[in-house]
Amino acid sequence: MSDSANTGGDMAATAASVLTAATAATEATASAAPAAWRRGAGVAGAALGVVAAGAAVGVAVERLTVGRGMRRKARLALDAAGPYGTLRGTPGTAVAEDGTRLAYEVDEVGPEPGRRFLGRRPAPPVTVIFSHGYCLQQDAWHFQRAALRGAVRTVFWDQRSHGRSERARTPGVSIDLLGRDLKAVIDAAAPEGPLVLVGHSMGGMTMMALAAHYPELIAERVVGAAFIGTSAGRLDENTYGLPAVGMSVMRRVLPGALKLMSAQPELVEKGRRATADLFAGIIKRYSFGADDVDPGVARFGERLIEATPVDVVAAFYPVFAEHEKMTALRAFDHRPVLVLAGERDMITPYEHSEAIAEALPAARLVRVPGAGHMVMLEQPATVGDQLAELLAAAGASGVQAGLRHAAGARRRG
Repeated sequence: MSDSANTGGDMAATAASVLTAATAATEATASAAPAAWRRGAGVAGAALGVVAAGAAVGVAVERLTVGRGMRRKARLALDAAGPYGTLRGTPGTAVAEDGTRLAYEVDEVGPEPGRRFLGRRPAPPVTVIFSHGYCLQQDAWHFQRAALRGAVRTVFWDQRSHGRSERARTPGVSIDLLGRDLKAVIDAAAPEGPLVLVGHSMGGMTMMALAAHYPELIAERVVGAAFIGTSAGRLDENTYGLPAVGMSVMRRVLPGALKLMSAQPELVEKGRRATADLFAGIIKRYSFGADDVDPGVARFGERLIEATPVDVVAAFYPVFAEHEKMTALRAFDHRPVLVLAGERDMITPYEHSEAIAEALPAARLVRVPGAGHMVMLEQPATVGDQLAELLAAAGASGVQAGLRHAAGARRRG
């Protein structure tokens, strides 16, 4: 048997053992005393990376052979040295239909909004609105934000209960609700002028929900769209790279793990911190396709997911199995559309992007070799080049040259 086959078997065994332990813990502690809850929380904390990343799998052997103290020091050094997530714009707040306050930031370009030139108010510029994915926040677009600054007006926002946005004021969440949240952000940050919508993972689903509820907005104002590492439905069929036995155990453990995360978030959070090395390894495996991804970028992705409260992870996870927006997706036809995904994406596999492109015959489908789910962090130059072409096709003048210059500078650096 090959080394890769042995590794796959070991990972399946690890997944099964972790998930079986979590199942036993959650079932046994469902009505137990606080001490038992604490024991179960430690196990669920270890399994949290499974839920946050979408699967359960073993950590690479080399991570287990490096001292924990050394790994902790390395993470702190990367946190101190990395500039990622430091870009800020003009802050604003949109109010969702349930009163939840949604944080956004605007990076302007050219004359200030409303400023008149020779007595005339200039036409509203193209605004590019970026919607992030599950367990992330607006800073996940760091590289794209850096490349676009000064070239086009951009809006970056945090989904409800994520990042700087307020925790949802009402219980329950759905992709449809997120679509209506995006409409509130558009009304507040870009009430007029042409729009280009860009969404990664859950952010792409949010765009589809916007189209389902406001097709007239898509028809009248949206001049381009980018769906990055996302899906229009059938996510309940995803195996996350696991063998059949692993998926069987995963489906058995998830209800109990999610229940524990919702009921005892503080204790589960402690468990997650106690198993930081396991959590980091799972995040890296399911976020990035390449083994040699920049350590600073990998740590940045880890920090973004770490910042998501465990009860938010639990509340949002079930909605993906219900997501089905293939019909609404067709509202984006007859305009420039980019569909892009990493070939090693195990969260929203490339086949889901192929399905989106089939529904939008004029869309440009791009497969990024070797990249995983967080393709915008792992391969920013490729994503930047493709966004440049989309924005040029959508009529955002001057953007393509600016983006290509920034991408070239990164390559030379």
